[in-house]
Amino acid sequence: MEFETWWLLVIPFFFALGWIAARVDIRHVISESRSLPRSYYKGLNALLDEHPDKAIDVFVEISRLDPETAELHFALGKLFRRRGDIERAVRVHQNLLARADLSPELAGQARYELGQDYLKAGLLDRAEETFNALAGTPYAAQASRALLEIYQREKEWKRAIDAAQALQASGAGAYQKEIAQFHCELAQDELVHAGPDAALATLEKALQFDRSNVRATILSGDALLAKGDIEGALRTWRRVEQQSAPHVALVAPRLMKGYKDVGRAREGVNLLQGYLAEAPSIDLLEVVFKAVVELDGPDAANQLVSDELRRTPTLLGLDKLIEARLMYSPPERLAELSMVKSLVGGYAQKLARYQCSHCGFKAKQFYWQCPGCSQWESYAPRRSEDLSVMNQG
Repeated sequence: MEFETWWLLVIPFFFALGWIAARVDIRHVISESRSLPRSYYKGLNALLDEHPDKAIDVFVEISRLDPETAELHFALGKLFRRRGDIERAVRVHQNLLARADLSPELAGQARYELGQDYLKAGLLDRAEETFNALAGTPYAAQASRALLEIYQREKEWKRAIDAAQALQASGAGAYQKEIAQFHCELAQDELVHAGPDAALATLEKALQFDRSNVRATILSGDALLAKGDIEGALRTWRRVEQQSAPHVALVAPRLMKGYKDVGRAREGVNLLQGYLAEAPSIDLLEVVFKAVVELDGPDAANQLVSDELRRTPTLLGLDKLIEARLMYSPPERLAELSMVKSLVGGYAQKLARYQCSHCGFKAKQFYWQCPGCSQWESYAPRRSEDLSVMNQG
């Protein structure tokens, strides 16, 4: 490639273009900075010097003098709310709402943010009133979602159903799963206070919204049992396997007790052993283990657990195996086996946790709604060690 002399003339030309562009950009920045009021920099200095109260006073004054700074206040309000400084966040948004020159759109945004402040502070009555005031505004859908959260916190399930149905009708998303769960909450209360017939009617509505809702099926069986219809309860609980095989572990104790009560314990064991083969679970194994010990003795229980351990090895399963061995071990080995069971059992109990798939919150008992993130049906019906084994497979 040969060097051309005229290239030397092009290089200064490009340098000149770059210099002109830089000058224009710098002038633009200087112009923008001059247009900002001096109080803006005072507010920033106060914020940087960790004097947030003084900074808010300054920014409120800027907002009064310059309507274009509303977005700055929204950012500050969210910052304070995130830090837990709810009083300051409320003050920011109330000052914005007090402005007579605020556009309807910005006023709606300020009211929505104020409602979020109250919600974060746990002032649910104020939050509800604030969100209700946003009906018919561009923030109506967001406010309705916040109201739905409030009704759930207050356990006002009928209002939660109405709110979720309204959201769904407005095209704001699908809420069949949540509406079914709200009906289940109502039915659970009705089982105690209104009787099984009222609960069954509510549970039928739950299943109309979500045919795969396992909880509604389990509670329907509970309601039939409360009416004295054990056979009906057994038929209903058996339907859980058709909805979700892993969830059988949740209903297994009810099934086994029901079959014992009607004098068909053997049928119950055989049924649950079939479920165990289809969907291995420590909780299901525990129910079958106890039933086999009662019906067939420790040797059969030992064989059951040994076979299950070969198929799905878990510490919780090993704990059951040691328990079976303790039942027929010679006296001289009891102390040694008891010590091993204590060690294995202690560590195994640490693994006996259900875990939320949404936020990772772990709990000893199964929840339909996560206590950590409030998501519905986010817990798998297997305890944590079960899940790790399944993932390895």
